[in-house]
Amino acid sequence: MSNDTPIQHGEVTATYFWDDASGINGDTGMPAGGEPMQKGLFSSPSWPLGTEGFIVYEGEEYEFFIGDRGPGVPSHDCDVLLDIDGKTFADMMGESWDSTNYVVTGGNGHAEVEYYITKWGDGAGEEGAPHPFEQPENKCEDAVSPMPAEYKGEDEKSEKKDDSKKEESKKDEESKKDESKEETSKDGSDEQQAQDEQQDQDGAPVAGEDEGQSGTGVTAETATNDLSGTGLMGAEGAPSASALLALAIIPAVIIALVFAWTRRPAGVHAGADDDSGKGLMAESSGRHGVSSLLDLVREGGNNVSEMINRLRNGGDK
Repeated sequence: MSNDTPIQHGEVTATYFWDDASGINGDTGMPAGGEPMQKGLFSSPSWPLGTEGFIVYEGEEYEFFIGDRGPGVPSHDCDVLLDIDGKTFADMMGESWDSTNYVVTGGNGHAEVEYYITKWGDGAGEEGAPHPFEQPENKCEDAVSPMPAEYKGEDEKSEKKDDSKKEESKKDEESKKDESKEETSKDGSDEQQAQDEQQDQDGAPVAGEDEGQSGTGVTAETATNDLSGTGLMGAEGAPSASALLALAIIPAVIIALVFAWTRRPAGVHAGADDDSGKGLMAESSGRHGVSSLLDLVREGGNNVSEMINRLRNGGDK
């Protein structure tokens, strides 16, 4: 393979020639490019003189440079667009070159070849698609084909490599963005879950707060009406003076009444005379029972007052 990078590729039909001004086979003289006829000198109807490249035939490469014009009439209608020197053509066909008659000893006189331009010459002629001899308006566009991958230049390969890297980088970036979105969504979900859990905890009733509704706790209403020792205890469990006072009132009254009743002389139940000379069983004016009861209440009340004062004095301490 040539070391130069191809710049144009295509397929054409080629024949062979040998033009050394000998006049044999009707040649017209020395090659138009000024170089003597030699192996590797090809002829084109339109490419610039001095153009360089190589052809491929049955997997083999053969280098050339454009040093002459031709073919002539065979190039009309874009049929034959390249002339190969006889010696190179003989090598391609696996035949020998007859240097006396300037002919290839056997095989076909034409061949389908691939060409690769590696450098445009600076001589007369036109770059690009070839055209028939002396017919510049008739471009043979079908003679130009896309460059095969194995012959693409390093610049183009590098460009494709860069494009590939950019594509991979873009994919990586998109993948990272997707992962970031997933992480953000996950974090947001976790945070929302934590907030919901915290809200549930904050919104949960404090122990005993709503228990009044279920009958297991003590509400303000029940505390007001509850006269039991537990309901009237202080915050630290110590009974207050008012709680003790409330607890003592009812039993104190009962105790006082019993005490007052029992202190009455036993004799009064045996018919003893009172100050007026009447016994308990004597005929009464109707006020004895009431008076006795009132006395008992007064005496009991005095006892209760004394007890309350003692309790208050103890609570003040």
